[in-house]
Amino acid sequence: MDLQKPPPEPRPPEGCLVTAVRIPVRIVALVLVVPVRMAWDALVVVGRVLRDAVLRPLGRALAWLGNALFVLPLVGLWRYVLVPVGRALALLAHVLVVVPARWLHRYVLTPVGHALTWLARYLVAVPARWLYTWVLAPVGRAVARCVRGLGRLAGAVAAGIGLVLYRTAHVLLVLPALALWRWVLAPAGRVLAVVAREVGDALGHAWRIAGHLSRAVGRVLGTLFRWIFVEPLSWVYRTVLTPVGHVVRDAVLHPVGQAVRAVGRGAREALTAARDTVRQVRADVRRMLFGDPRHPIPVDRREPSRPGTRTLGNSTTALTKD
Repeated sequence: MDLQKPPPEPRPPEGCLVTAVRIPVRIVALVLVVPVRMAWDALVVVGRVLRDAVLRPLGRALAWLGNALFVLPLVGLWRYVLVPVGRALALLAHVLVVVPARWLHRYVLTPVGHALTWLARYLVAVPARWLYTWVLAPVGRAVARCVRGLGRLAGAVAAGIGLVLYRTAHVLLVLPALALWRWVLAPAGRVLAVVAREVGDALGHAWRIAGHLSRAVGRVLGTLFRWIFVEPLSWVYRTVLTPVGHVVRDAVLHPVGQAVRAVGRGAREALTAARDTVRQVRADVRRMLFGDPRHPIPVDRREPSRPGTRTLGNSTTALTKD
């Protein structure tokens, strides 16, 4: 596998117009692009610092707070209140609405619909079929033949008119437009393409040069920032804040955490008791609506015992009877 880059394609020879346009355009582009590139790099650095130091911790805190204040209460409400109530209402609606509606459809609406379908067949379908076969179909065929003849005549007239208009438009519009494109617009487009290409190349070179300058300035500012702020703050964090944080963790946070865990255990026990109560109430409501469940009656499914086989010793036929 060849890892070397292919040699660049040779560019066509450039004229004096290209050389005269290139140098001024590149100088102006460099002067205009350097401040823009440095401002852009500064904004990128500030945005990264804000994202890592402010926005991400704030987002995690807001997510935890939203989960504790909204998601968990809503989940508990849905699981332990709305779902049991919805099931009870669905069961009640099935008993009060679905079963009567099914009976009405099966024993009232279906027979009436069948009767109306027999009646409509003999009063509407048969006369309509006769009318279509003996009246509408012959009239439609005649009208179709007339329309096809008129269409052929109109097509011939439109073709003649279209040919005349095409010839006229070709002479009055196409030939002048072709001459304008060939002798005016194409040369002007070539000149504008050369100018646009040189402007684009100049902007690219200026952007790359501005990037190198911006990186050098950024390294200098980063070194100064580390010397002035980062190293003193790191020293304060190691020598002052870390011991204070350990003291706060051992004296305040651990007792508070134990108290919160105790409250959580009490809340879980309360939720368990409430769930058992809801289950018992639901069972009582089902028992009041449908009664106690029927217990299946055991049925003896064993096969009857086969009688003993007859032998010559206990036979009672006439041949063996004494």
